[in-house]
Amino acid sequence: MCVPTGSIGVLQCFGKFEGYVEPGLACFCPPFSSIMNVSLAVRQSLGNTECKTRDNVTLTICTAVQFKINKKMVKQAVFEIINPEAQIQAHIDDVLRSTLPSMDLDAAYEAKEQVTRSMIQAVKAAMEPHGYEITNILLTDLRPEKSVLDAMNAINASRRQREAAMEQGETQKVLMVKAAEADAEAKFLAGQGIARMRKAVADGFRDSMRSMSQGGLSPQDAMHMMITTQYIDTLKDYASSPNSTAIMVPHSPGVFKDIEAQVRDGFVSSSHLKPPQQMMLAPVTMTSVRP
Repeated sequence: MCVPTGSIGVLQCFGKFEGYVEPGLACFCPPFSSIMNVSLAVRQSLGNTECKTRDNVTLTICTAVQFKINKKMVKQAVFEIINPEAQIQAHIDDVLRSTLPSMDLDAAYEAKEQVTRSMIQAVKAAMEPHGYEITNILLTDLRPEKSVLDAMNAINASRRQREAAMEQGETQKVLMVKAAEADAEAKFLAGQGIARMRKAVADGFRDSMRSMSQGGLSPQDAMHMMITTQYIDTLKDYASSPNSTAIMVPHSPGVFKDIEAQVRDGFVSSSHLKPPQQMMLAPVTMTSVRP
């Protein structure tokens, strides 16, 4: 018979093991002798183990064991053991159920390499005397119950949402601080503009009063002329603004004399408190008087 590559032929004579033959052509004498092909290729056995962690979470651990027959111990592998896959799985179950119950669920995920080394050491020690070489053992998956998995996902989602909320809060804080700084700067510049405008108005009133005094007008006549001019300008502004939302209340021109009298009394009262050279600066209060 022909023994294929990757296999050996186990030779028996009257049922007694006589040795093995290498791949190729092999001769035997039936019915006294027989040759049985035994594969030396690496095989893989998949298994699932259920166990419980220290925090009472039920886990299903998926493992993959890769093994092959040791050619030099083919007698033990063929004749001294039955169903090696079941024995390998039994040793794996023993290791997992003695290791994981001492760990929490999170520690079980982190201790994957440690658990794998423990399984390899235990299974090798158990299977090598029977002629099986353990090439590798892979811990392919840890599957907790669906309810536990959903709870873990919910915890992670809540943590992510909390971090996102904190980041959004920091962003809003920065925006509010920047907006406050911009508002303060704008008010500061607006105040500077108002101060300059009032100074310019005061300078204009002072120059106007000086010019009218040089033209022969008394202070009372100059004040009367300025108030009258302001009153007429105000009416003209209202009349020339078609989109204005201001409401014009009917009144008589006599109101103007009351305003003039109030302004004049203010100047007379302030003349008793200020030196005479400062009386020319009093019209600065006229910026807020609008009939």
